Parts: sequence; structure tokens; C-alpha cells
Amino acid sequence: MDVGIVGGGAAGMLAAATLAREGVRVELFEKNEKLGKKLYITGKGRCNLTNFCDMGTIFANIVHGEKFLRSAMYGFPPSEVMAYFEGLGVPLTVERGNRVFPTSGKSSDVIRALAKMIARLGVSIKLKSEVTKIESDGDGFKICTVEGKTHFDAVIIATGGASYPATGSTGDGYKFAAAFGHGVSEPRPALVALRTHEDISCLDGLHLKNVRLEAYREGKPIASEFGELEFISGEMSGPIALTVSSYVTRLDGITLKLDLKPALDEATLDKRLQREFAERHGQSAASAMRALLPEKLNTYLLRRAGVDPSKKVDILSKEERKAIICALKGLKFKLAGTAPFAEAIITSGGVSVDDLKPSGESKLQKGLYFVGETVDVDALTGGFNLQIAWATARLAALDILKSAGLEP
Repeated sequence: MDVGIVGGGAAGMLAAATLAREGVRVELFEKNEKLGKKLYITGKGRCNLTNFCDMGTIFANIVHGEKFLRSAMYGFPPSEVMAYFEGLGVPLTVERGNRVFPTSGKSSDVIRALAKMIARLGVSIKLKSEVTKIESDGDGFKICTVEGKTHFDAVIIATGGASYPATGSTGDGYKFAAAFGHGVSEPRPALVALRTHEDISCLDGLHLKNVRLEAYREGKPIASEFGELEFISGEMSGPIALTVSSYVTRLDGITLKLDLKPALDEATLDKRLQREFAERHGQSAASAMRALLPEKLNTYLLRRAGVDPSKKVDILSKEERKAIICALKGLKFKLAGTAPFAEAIITSGGVSVDDLKPSGESKLQKGLYFVGETVDVDALTGGFNLQIAWATARLAALDILKSAGLEP
């Protein structure tokens, strides 16, 4: 049996290894000059392989495609993923939030282990070989490159999404899927910085801890995250902004609400504010609030609350104090969109799961499989997206082996 795999990233390499180990002839096409180019930068170059947690936590961190992914996840859970890589000679370490990294802290160790394994198993690796078209030829497929056409009994599309296009992830899989009649949910940047209609460039450089960011649409809550928030290049970034982005990237009409003092209710905050103002008799509002917030944020917040930052606290009215409290507990922004794909960690959108079997095989074209980020599934940070890549790739490969009577 001959299988062609398009894409030499995480999913492509693992699928190739799973097939080749059972004697299948595998040809792997990668348009870059090396394998695993995007994997190299994953986890800030440290490669967050998976998350060592229970299945309930796995599914709670999947934003889109949770039902579709159940078979793949149960078939290759995090514990087995960890055992797999340790078996390849990659020692692992579990860090904060159950994130799993190679002990060396180098993603190159993961790529090297996978690349060595597939080479040892006899996988034909075609680097700098961009696939231009995939055709059905009756009893299989032809993969077309500038070098010519090659026949395969089955094909796995593992080209990734559209994030970090400089790594070669330019959405090629969507084109191949559409050519066979598959629906493709519009790819959008996810786990990415948020842009607002309001100018927040004056807050650049601020790093806030223990704040809450909420997203609403037509008054209904969409997401709520507590933790760290950063302001960079006129955008909201940091862990909680990236997480919220995954929930709102497909929606319009989103309002963001930032609670700068989530541990305090309005009554307690009012008492705190009155105490701070009393102790800073004669000072400006911006200066008196330094005990609550960084100065540049004070000035911005006061202006958004309709209070002159230079006004003495002694003459602030009760209504002005209430406006400050409302701003501290719910500074609102209108979402204008997100940063582009070049800055996004993953892609939200892709080949519709309605057109795929749980194995990733097309319902429209037997023998054609889609895995990893090519599919319309995505998850939050913490190793969950790579877990999706490993699990979907393995299930697709096992399904091909089963259909050929080679199931291990």
C-alpha cells in the first residue's frame, strides 16, 4: 500500500511513522527546506508537546470541535503521547499548568527525534516539494508537484492552518479540500492579540496581573478570563486576551469589559477609594489613585470615566467617584478585530467536520484524510493544540492500516 502525506509538520511526521512502522510505503511532501518548521517555534521554541491532564480537562480546553475529537483523544491521550516521545529518547518535564515540555527545553529535540524515526522506517521525504494539486484517479489519488504526478492509494492532508505563514502554513489544505467539494469554515486568527475601536496605544508597555477580561455579545457573556493582561503595540495581549480571542474571533458585535479589581465589589471599592482620597488631601485624582493602578492607566481610566485627571480629590463629586468605580470594575471596549495571522498562534476554522468521519477520512472521497490544524478544530494554549495534532494524525493512520488489513 502506498500513502502520500502532504505536510511535514507535527501531524504529518507522526502519521508517517505510524504507517511506515507497519510496512506501508509512505512518501512525505514538505514544501519547506526542512521538516517541522512551525513546530520549531511552538511554545516559544520549547515545544509544549501536550498537557498532562484528564480527558475532562482536555475537552474543556477545546473551543471548537470537541465532539468530533473524542475518538482521536481517547485513542491517543496525553499519557500515551508522553510515553511515545519518551520512547523516542526525548525526556519530558511537566511544568506549571500541567504543560509538558522536552526536558532540554528545545523543540529541535522533538523534531529531530521524529525526523530520525521516519527516516529509519524508510519514509521517502520530499523537501522543497510543494504540492500543487491532488487528483482522484479512480482507484486512488495523484499528488501533483512541479516534478510530476505520483499515485497513492490514500492521502493524508496535514498542511496545518494559516497562522505563522512565514513557516509555510498558508492554508493549502483548504484549497485541496474545496477542490473535492468539502465545506471550509473561514480561517481566522486565534490565540492572538485583540484590537479595539478605542485607541489604547497610550497603555503600551503595561503588564497587569489579577485582572478579569470578559466578552459580551448582545449583552450575553461569551468568555471570561482571569489572569495577566498586556498592552503591546496598541493591542490587548497576554494570556487572558489570547484566550478570549479564540472565543470571539468568529463573532462580530463584541464588547470587551475589563475588571481591574475583580477581588473587590463596588461597595468595598468605594470605601477603599474614599480612604485613599482622604489620605491624599490636595492631590490630583491621577496622583491619588497611584495606590490602585499604574499612573498611565489612572490617567486613561479617569478620562474614560469623564473625570479630569488633574482635578483635586477634595472636590470630586459622589457621581464622579461612582463613575471611577464603574470604570475600575468594567472598563468597556468595542472589539475591532484581532492581530493578523502572522501574529496568531493557531487558526480557528478549516475543513468542516460535517464532511469528515471521526478518523479524519472524507465522507465525500474515500481514502482522503484531513488532520491537525487543517480541520475546523482548535483549543486553548497549554499543549492542547499539539495534542490535537498527534491524536488526529495517529487515528487517521490507524484507520488507513485497518482498511488495508494491516492494523497493528
